Amino acid sequence: MEIWHNPRCSKSRAAKQALDGAGREYTERSYLDQPPPAVELDAVLDRLGKQPWEITRMNEPVARELGMATWEHDRERWIAALVAHPVLIQRPIVLTDDGRAVLARTPEEVEEALG
Repeated sequence: MEIWHNPRCSKSRAAKQALDGAGREYTERSYLDQPPPAVELDAVLDRLGKQPWEITRMNEPVARELGMATWEHDRERWIAALVAHPVLIQRPIVLTDDGRAVLARTPEEVEEALG
């Protein structure tokens, strides 16, 4: 199990705490320091069953600077932007050992990752 984590994010900290409380072993990845390459992000999006625009933090200043709200839904372009600016990636993302991935922003989503 792996968690893409930002220690400054309360939702990331809550998810990490839930994993700890469940006694689960996991690898913590500070995705701001170790951003995923495009091929990895593409695979994680497939595991999530989501498109890049569905996991983009549109309120981040860089999203506004890039004008992302007006972008067409071109998967490659969006993935390239998320790789170049990992702060745009919603967090936390939990990658499970059975091949699933969960955007674990709520306690219910964390439970889904644990189940």
